[in-house]
Amino acid sequence: MNEHTARDVVLVRAIETTDQNKEILSDDDRLYASRSARELAQWRAADRKSEATGDDFLQQRSEQILKRLAERHPAFAGFLQQRAPLRALAWALPIIGLLLGAGLDRITDPHRVDLLSAPLLLIIAWNLLVYLGLLIWLFVPSKPRAPHRFKPPRKLPAALSTAVMNFATEWSQLSAKLTSARLSRTIHLSAAMFAIGALLSLYARGLLSQYAAGWESTFLDATQVHSLLSILFAPAVSLFQLQGFTLAEIEALRFPNTTAAGGGARWVHLYAATIVLLVGLPRLLLAAFAQWRAARLARRFPLDLEQPYFRKLHDAMGMAQGGTLRVLPYSFTVDEQRHRSLQKIASEMFGEQARLMLRPSTAYGEAPQVSDDAEAAATAALFNLSATPEQENHGAFLDALTKAVPRGVTVLLDESSYLERMGPERLAERVALWQEFCRFHGTPATIVNLQAPA
Repeated sequence: MNEHTARDVVLVRAIETTDQNKEILSDDDRLYASRSARELAQWRAADRKSEATGDDFLQQRSEQILKRLAERHPAFAGFLQQRAPLRALAWALPIIGLLLGAGLDRITDPHRVDLLSAPLLLIIAWNLLVYLGLLIWLFVPSKPRAPHRFKPPRKLPAALSTAVMNFATEWSQLSAKLTSARLSRTIHLSAAMFAIGALLSLYARGLLSQYAAGWESTFLDATQVHSLLSILFAPAVSLFQLQGFTLAEIEALRFPNTTAAGGGARWVHLYAATIVLLVGLPRLLLAAFAQWRAARLARRFPLDLEQPYFRKLHDAMGMAQGGTLRVLPYSFTVDEQRHRSLQKIASEMFGEQARLMLRPSTAYGEAPQVSDDAEAAATAALFNLSATPEQENHGAFLDALTKAVPRGVTVLLDESSYLERMGPERLAERVALWQEFCRFHGTPATIVNLQAPA
């Protein structure tokens, strides 16, 4: 499944899971989309002489639903046509970098090549620091990022607006690796183009002016400058067989005592070769690697199709194989009635062959004891809606659970105890509080009543 199809599928999933009251899509809309998608998937599979796959079905179904919603809501149609800002930046930033490098007037004086040119030395030093930072970053453990805040388009129904916000939060997490690869490609390419622009500016001046080489410093003597430049230009001298220099030559080129009217081309070539080796080539190689990663992720987007939503759709297509729902209660006692209700929820998610894996309740303030069990098709954290969500307890529990289960975690909020104690008057307020809390931690939340599962 490619990136475009995955984006449509995730958007439709966000709409359907948010629209529990069928305000956006009726049962007839969903049934029609599934039937049409199944037929279209089978027709296209017959054209290529193969079997219809779940990817084909999901692609056709998402296209059918999004097309219908776009016809009903013009603002939603505009949202679908929005383009990612990184696409424009991918072209704009390298061009801007090239122009900035080419317009760098302070690289050298019109008739002088400074052996201690601050702009050129800064370009080299900055890129070496970047390479060191990238190397260190490989050993730094990644941390979950807070979801991006997104403002949905105006003039959308409330349920659809909420669905779009949920989609934006989920998609920013699912596409984080792809976005990072594209951003890395753009940054490395821009840095390479900036260095190339600086070299173009340096050579362009040499076509119209005669450079005189020299250097000056308040704190460095000729010996120190010779040592510094010998280390800096060693790769260029070795690989490109460029002419080296002696301490006596460095001494003779010190301003204002130098009498050399020419000789600038030699030092221009040394700087150019050094920048190509230390900046241009490494940055272009890093950009190429990032582009390869981005292309691979965009071509085969890592979307977990074993989640309950997709299993249920596969059941509609006749491809379901059952699944196991693992539930981890937090400071919550599950009695016999609630246990039966959880089993019914598992059956709704995975069909009649579904299984329930109920773990012991985690005590208040403790971390979950769980591993990424391949047997579990879905993992859910069970909270009591009566509890007030706390970052240091409930939030820490969710973060630890999400880290332990890379395939994703959902949240079940049991409203039965809250309704018994407080009644329905303030239910909407408490539900909104918990949903915002779960959205912040990147976990979708579903309200259930385990005392009345219907």
